[in-house]
Amino acid sequence: MPSWSEIFNKFSNTKEENKITFLVEEKKKYLDEISKCTGRNVISYYSGWLQKPTASDVSINDKDMNAFMEAVYKLDKSKGVDLILHTPGGDISATEKIINYLHSIFNNDIRAIVPQMAMSAGSMIAVSCREIMLGKQSCLGPFDPQIGGVACQSVLKEFEKAKEDIKSNPHALGLWQVIFSKYNPTFLVTCEQAIELSNDLADNILSKTISEKGKRKEIMKAFNNNDATKVHSRHISKEQCKAVGLNIIDMEEDQHLQDMILSLHHCYMIYLEQTIVTKIVENNKGGCIMRLLNVGNGK
Repeated sequence: MPSWSEIFNKFSNTKEENKITFLVEEKKKYLDEISKCTGRNVISYYSGWLQKPTASDVSINDKDMNAFMEAVYKLDKSKGVDLILHTPGGDISATEKIINYLHSIFNNDIRAIVPQMAMSAGSMIAVSCREIMLGKQSCLGPFDPQIGGVACQSVLKEFEKAKEDIKSNPHALGLWQVIFSKYNPTFLVTCEQAIELSNDLADNILSKTISEKGKRKEIMKAFNNNDATKVHSRHISKEQCKAVGLNIIDMEEDQHLQDMILSLHHCYMIYLEQTIVTKIVENNKGGCIMRLLNVGNGK
């Protein structure tokens, strides 16, 4: 199967009026071939956040539910589904709804495939699946709760540090007052509630495929606690995912399938780079919904 450069060269050598059609046809070809190879439905969920980092509609949100409803339409639900993910994550409530919807449609028979990255809430979707296919280049990411890009767990740790610091050195009060004056009222309580919600949701989605509570706790410790990951953008490798007990399939075990998955991934990367599309949800039957960049305001 062709590499990124081989696909891009074919794209570049195609007549201008046929360039996008070429990529669309290539995507459809690989989606169909993956489905035939596995005997399963295939749904791809691709975000263009790497190509368009300032766009407003690249993260998981409630509008995605309509896209997934379109994607499952007319699929044979008895075959299960392979969900190919490439996303930075997004809204936790929208993520919970999407997970519950897909599991109810496919009776928990969902396998996640991550060609490159499924971060934050995207990782939450992946770990809800009975299996996750990862390559050596693939990664998941932490899903500890964030508010406005601020880690809720870090906020509470900072508050506890402030109390200890002031207790031992009252002169430090002025410095901490300056720091905490930047927080909105009820921010600490909101962080506590976000952490509680995240823990409950993580345990709930993991219970769909993992019955052992101890095993769920180990996974949550690795993904939902920033003591381990330190930063929300941390890349959690395939080997690390295996070590904490996730059911990981090596993409390299089936070279033909890996080639098709990566060729499809390259098509999406080029497509998102060359068009104003910011997000695609697509199935192997031709069902597709795309979100477009608002060119007027650059969002």
